[in-house]
Amino acid sequence: MVVGVCQLQLMLQDVFSLKQKRSIVKRLTRRVREKFPVSIAEVGDNDVWQRSCIGFAVVGNDRAFVNEAIDKIIDAIECMYLADIVDQQIEIISFNF
Repeated sequence: MVVGVCQLQLMLQDVFSLKQKRSIVKRLTRRVREKFPVSIAEVGDNDVWQRSCIGFAVVGNDRAFVNEAIDKIIDAIECMYLADIVDQQIEIISFNF
């Protein structure tokens, strides 16, 4: 089993309230869930208007598959043009039982 975890730091432009921010983050996470079989949520910067920290996880049985899936999800988020990715951290862990 291989687990890939990604954390993205997002900058949200032209956001002036937490309500606007939450609307954008909700739309982004919903679109990702609809397109990819991942678990995704806002995991940080909850009370900051123009920043968000999104985390998602991918599980598979092949390291290359998990890495490719993470790359595709990041590309999809960039193509939504809802937020700018300013930093990303990726960790891929292999388990042998």
